[in-house]
Amino acid sequence: MKKFKPSDILKPTIVLTAICLVTSALLAVTNLATAPVIEKLALETAQNTRKLVLAQADEFKDETLGQTAYCTGLDESGEIIGYVFTTSAKGYGGDVKVMVGINADGTVSGVQILELSETPGLGMNAQKESFLTQFVGKVAGITVSKSNPEENQIQALTGATITSKATTSAVNQALELYDTITGGAK
Repeated sequence: MKKFKPSDILKPTIVLTAICLVTSALLAVTNLATAPVIEKLALETAQNTRKLVLAQADEFKDETLGQTAYCTGLDESGEIIGYVFTTSAKGYGGDVKVMVGINADGTVSGVQILELSETPGLGMNAQKESFLTQFVGKVAGITVSKSNPEENQIQALTGATITSKATTSAVNQALELYDTITGGAK
């Protein structure tokens, strides 16, 4: 039986420690180099999405109400024409995060999915324009219908009712925030 010397344990320990230190340093440098680019891209994406959900706005003003961050959409003369909220609700595969534009009269002007991890071919269809445009013109209290939607209802995605309800819940949250900010005035 071979006897172990302290160097048999010490050498691999030093090599592994050096590898970990070098790897950590490289990850830190990579993070420093990419973080500003990622932040800039996220900001551009948010600005472009705001313009999609509240197209008639010329500029957006970031605001907060308590813990809630939102944007006020202004026309070229500085008048408020609507608001943009980011909300989320629990879907089938995780949270469904949406950005919702609401006109000054309290109607939905647009909806875009920001994050979605639903079933491919079913829940992922919530990203399609044909589904999202159903929300345009709706007011608070939107519900989901599996067939023949009425005035303030949307048609559920086939095989993805949970995702449809989650998206609707997130849009309704935005409408509730609108009511809180404006005092429910239309």
